[in-house]
Amino acid sequence: MSDSIQQRLQAACIELPPAPAPVAAYVGFVEHNNIVTVSGQLPFADGKLLHTGQCGDTVTLEQGAAAARQCAINMLSQMAAACNGDLERIVRCIRLGGFVSSTADFVDHPKVVNGASELIGEILGDRGVHARAAVGVASLPMNAAVEVEGLFAIR
Repeated sequence: MSDSIQQRLQAACIELPPAPAPVAAYVGFVEHNNIVTVSGQLPFADGKLLHTGQCGDTVTLEQGAAAARQCAINMLSQMAAACNGDLERIVRCIRLGGFVSSTADFVDHPKVVNGASELIGEILGDRGVHARAAVGVASLPMNAAVEVEGLFAIR
């Protein structure tokens, strides 16, 4: 595997978009004492939500995982902004929190959020091993299928 985060992004054919603007009264990230908290990211791609609706109803498990992956890409865009473009400043992804809009009988939340976890692991390598929560919810902002937040240590 390539050593730099930028090389891993290129190998995965990922070009980070500009950090998505917040959709309400908050900021995209907060840095304090070398810890960056990234606000919940929705699966925006090219200005549109990748998937809307609920897993177990109109959104398949695979679509949910793809949405979670897009959330992780947007999270990395926020981290690029937090690190003034130098993703090598990331020491560790500490934690991800995934929220999955789902029906009451849907139980594969962890498999959906794996879309984000696997992307973070692929791009950050050993620095991407993290703790995580995957939670089912009745709805998310703008009818998004998934939202993912993160906590990172930087230097």
